[in-house]
Amino acid sequence: GTGKTNIAVNLALKLAEHEPVCLIDCDIVNPYFRSTDNKELLESKGILVFSPNFANTNLDTPSLPAAIGSVFQMNRRIIWDVGGDDAGAVVLGMFAKRLSDQDYCMLYVINKFRPLTETSPDMEEYLRDIEVNSRLKVSAIVNNSNLSYMTDNQVVSEGEKCAKELSDKTGLPL
Repeated sequence: GTGKTNIAVNLALKLAEHEPVCLIDCDIVNPYFRSTDNKELLESKGILVFSPNFANTNLDTPSLPAAIGSVFQMNRRIIWDVGGDDAGAVVLGMFAKRLSDQDYCMLYVINKFRPLTETSPDMEEYLRDIEVNSRLKVSAIVNNSNLSYMTDNQVVSEGEKCAKELSDKTGLPL
């Protein structure tokens, strides 16, 4: 609900203008917002998309195709769209060694107005849980604080203040 999928899809589309891209939809935590929903558009732009085995079906079985492991042999930029909590980070943990051997950047997307992450200490706790479960370090923070159509200057300002507090405390760039 913070906008991770929208950011992943748009990042893939932008990068695909300059280089080969692969988008891996491995958000097995929240099957209602999937980058796979944009598969036709993404593939029309030359983006290779990997989806959960039962994406867009009436089955809610959290399983991923074995072929995901093949992305490490491809000459493509890889974008991983994962669930934004400790359970979602476990998926990345399965590939932690291979990701650690590469130059990766893990973005932590925040929205001050989402339940359970309304303060910078709450956000930091989630961040640390994600790092432990993924066995990877977060590289940077993306502030996507909003209230959908009710977003105004005050909402943006409150989100920015909270994100800056988190950045200052963790030493991560914003």
